Amino acid sequence: MKNHRIKMLVTTSLLLPVFLLSGCASTKVSRVDANTEVALTDRWNDEDSRLVAEEMVADMLSYPWLKRFKKEHPGKEPTITIQRIKNKSHEHISTSTFVNDIKRAVMRSGVAEFIVSGEERERLRAELKQQDTYASENSRMEMGEESGANFALSGSIDSIVDQLGGKRVTFYQVDIKLINLQTTREVWNGQKKIKKVMERGFRL
Repeated sequence: MKNHRIKMLVTTSLLLPVFLLSGCASTKVSRVDANTEVALTDRWNDEDSRLVAEEMVADMLSYPWLKRFKKEHPGKEPTITIQRIKNKSHEHISTSTFVNDIKRAVMRSGVAEFIVSGEERERLRAELKQQDTYASENSRMEMGEESGANFALSGSIDSIVDQLGGKRVTFYQVDIKLINLQTTREVWNGQKKIKKVMERGFRL
């Protein structure tokens, strides 16, 4: 019985510092500017999405298709629809975030506009049908007045991972193309590459 009490006291004395340390541990949360890069891993992040979108849009708008369109259609801005940006990489990437970054970069430039596509377009058409039935004549929007897209944007995000020991290299490649819907000609093809290196430290 005495030996059992001694063992209990020893065990308690050993575990007490652990409980005290865990009780003193705290989680710190800091707010930072949304434009500040916080890279915790080598994975694709919001900064990659924004920078790639801005660089690729700048490249796209520098190609001859834009000047040619303005010459053929004076006073008119080209309209673009985004068909699909496919994630072919090894990880989950929010392509919707990347698409929105592309849209913002284009609209900020003021030289082109976007036409909504897919489900969003169907929702808008349903709204017009509702207006046709329930809205007053002087406030309803007319059916059949949609703007057609002049160009279609599509592309993919791919990746390659190479790892040896505690070092890993992740390579991302983004390919996007712009197609003239009237002629089906590819008027721009852009590519952006990112390489990230992550090394794990070993504690002795």
